[in-house]
Amino acid sequence: MKTSDFFYNLPEELIAQFPVEPRDSSRLMVYDRSAKKVEHKHFYDVADYLKAGDVLVVNNTKVLPVRIYGNKQNTGGKIEFLLLKRLDLTHWEVILKPGRIAKVGSTFVFGNGLLTATVESISTDGARVVNFAYDGVFEDVLSKIGEMPLPPYITQKLTNKERYNTVYSQVNGSSAAPTAGLHFTPELLQKIRQKGVEVVEVLLHVGLGTFRPVKVDDVENHKMHSEFFSVSQESADKINNARARGGRVFAVGTTSVRTLESSCDANGTILPGSGETDIFLYPPKKLKTIDGLITNFHLPESTLIMLVSCLCSKDEVLALYDLAVKQRYRFFSFGDAMMFI
Repeated sequence: MKTSDFFYNLPEELIAQFPVEPRDSSRLMVYDRSAKKVEHKHFYDVADYLKAGDVLVVNNTKVLPVRIYGNKQNTGGKIEFLLLKRLDLTHWEVILKPGRIAKVGSTFVFGNGLLTATVESISTDGARVVNFAYDGVFEDVLSKIGEMPLPPYITQKLTNKERYNTVYSQVNGSSAAPTAGLHFTPELLQKIRQKGVEVVEVLLHVGLGTFRPVKVDDVENHKMHSEFFSVSQESADKINNARARGGRVFAVGTTSVRTLESSCDANGTILPGSGETDIFLYPPKKLKTIDGLITNFHLPESTLIMLVSCLCSKDEVLALYDLAVKQRYRFFSFGDAMMFI
């Protein structure tokens, strides 16, 4: 299967530059896979397609404001850091620019001295491991000086940092948001629970590799980035028990799907545990753990549109995307949503 098989034409003006308010007022395209039927709704209608006994699986990761700007100690040269992965209490893997001034041993200052970073090593792909020095709690320092790491296709500044987090985000660690969850409000989640639907949390820390383009012609030759995931015993039991009773499992976002598919046995039973996953889901692979999916509209030729194409045929997905373009849906992180039932 070729990467070009997942291409579609998208007018640039349909790339959402800002989120709508309130969160659940975005549009929702609903696709019934068995009936081959499309409905055009709003996100607050999502509860109408869930029923008692179903499970809604959400990713409770939290995005930190990990884009920081500073200066090189002594010379004052400007630097931009993007924090990728925390390695221990003070060490992070980062990408930065300009790289030429960030040699091993270089020290940089951020927030008028609130934070300093010393480069300790350089990897083959140019990422650096740096050692941060600060007083107090690192997350508190970041909240004062950092910006949210918005994707490269969003050119507008985000005034409210929490708008790039879900209302149920809890566990710090992501460099990008699980964007399908951005549409939920506390009131909508409460309405869903009142219908007898259980909202179950899992964790996957989203890395910037989620935006990395597929650069190989043959899909099978693409190497996925690795991300940390965790599924508790309680969450595994709730999902497995619901399926045993005949309930359906709906995943919110591709990150929830990757977590579940990384945590299951051959029969789709969810197993508790945590670790790193580089699972790559693309046709003709079948998803073993979910009955439905809520997701956003994804980039052409991306691993995310490939994952969605495991739910129904690639041609069906591309036809839905073409329809979304004609109907002027908003695309990508701050855009509208799809629901596969």
